[in-house]
Formats: sequence, C-alpha cells, structure tokens
Amino acid sequence: MRVLLVEDEEDLGRAIKQVLVSEKYVVDWVPDGREAWHYLESQWTDYTVAIIDWMLPGLSGLELCQQLRSHHNPLPVLMLTALGQPENRVAGLDAGADDYLVKPFVMAELLARLRALQRRSPQFHPQNLTLGAFTLDYANNALQVTADQTVQIIPLTIKEFQILAYLMRNPDRIIPGSKIRHQIWDLEEEPMSNVVAAQMRLLRRKLANHHCLCPIETIPGQGYRFTTAL
Repeated sequence: MRVLLVEDEEDLGRAIKQVLVSEKYVVDWVPDGREAWHYLESQWTDYTVAIIDWMLPGLSGLELCQQLRSHHNPLPVLMLTALGQPENRVAGLDAGADDYLVKPFVMAELLARLRALQRRSPQFHPQNLTLGAFTLDYANNALQVTADQTVQIIPLTIKEFQILAYLMRNPDRIIPGSKIRHQIWDLEEEPMSNVVAAQMRLLRRKLANHHCLCPIETIPGQGYRFTTAL
C-alpha cells in the first residue's frame, strides 16, 4: 500500500515515514503542497491514502484537499494539524479531509486512523489476500501455498511481499515493469531499471526451492501477470 505523506516538519516527517515503512507501506514524503500535487497527478503512482499537514509551503493542506476533491479524486485523506479547535476541524473536513488528527499524537493512533480510513475506502485490502492456491498473509509477511490439502508457508522479504500484493490485487492483468517499479519503490530510492526483473528472479527461485509453481508470468515486451489459471 502506498502513502503520500505531506509534512514540512523534518523530524516529524522522518518519524512518520519510519513507522509506516515498518508497517510495510511504501511512502512518498514531500514537504511542499505544490510538489505533493504533482505526485497526485502522476500517472505512475496509485496511492492508498494521503497524510497531509494543514500548514504547508506552496499549497496549504486545506488548498490541497480542495484541489483534490475539485478533480473528483476520492483518495482518503488524514489531515494533521496543531489547530485543534472545533472550527478548525470543521474547516478541514469541509475542505475534503476524511479524518483529522491533532498534534502532538502517538504513532499508534495514527496507524489506527489509517486502518479505519482504509476500511471505509473502496481501495481497502483485506489482511489476507487469496487467489486460488495462494494466500498472502499480511500479519506474518508470508505466502501460504495450498497443494494436496497441505499448506506451505513461505517467508517473504518486504519487497517480495509488496510485489506479490500489487500483482494479486490486479489478477490476470499485465503490469509493465516500469509501473511496478514506480509503485513499489519510493521515489527517493531511485532503483535501477532492472530491479523488478531481479526481484522476480529471486522470488521464482524461492518458490522453486519450496517446490511451488510460480504464478507470475513474464510477458515479453509487456510486463508481468499474476495468473489465476494455476
């Protein structure tokens, strides 16, 4: 799941990103409202939720929310602010925010509010995602493969988990490698162009070592597809 974090306080932004990454989110962190809008307009990234501070350079959080809703973008938005008066909450919600969190806050509450937003969103993804014989276990960061009434549990790296989750949410659809790269790696990482192919080789090797068929097909010149035909 990919999050757009718009926060100009460096220490707070770094702390939020660190917590979200530990929870297997992919995070793009930007300190400026105008820069955030360019990210939201990008054809490469599909965000699950946005966390937007009220007071920002460029565009304020209120203006960013208003612009988002004026373009009929339903992306769930959690507004962060030090302004906790009722009239401020009303203004934030009227601007298009879905929820409102007053600073200072504890990270556990931030994560709980994100989970609540995801449950209310059509983009919400269940804790266990199952396609055919394959179940992605979010709680244990693993892939469960069922065959002949037995279940194998295959531990995954964070990137392997994120790639499988993205492809399994788009079954039987060809996804270009460039799209996967932009969706799974945050923009600060600047991965090499062949990083997706390298990760696919490692994932296939891991499944083969567990005597499992790989459900991910390579479509030459087009991309990758999680097939439900297995």
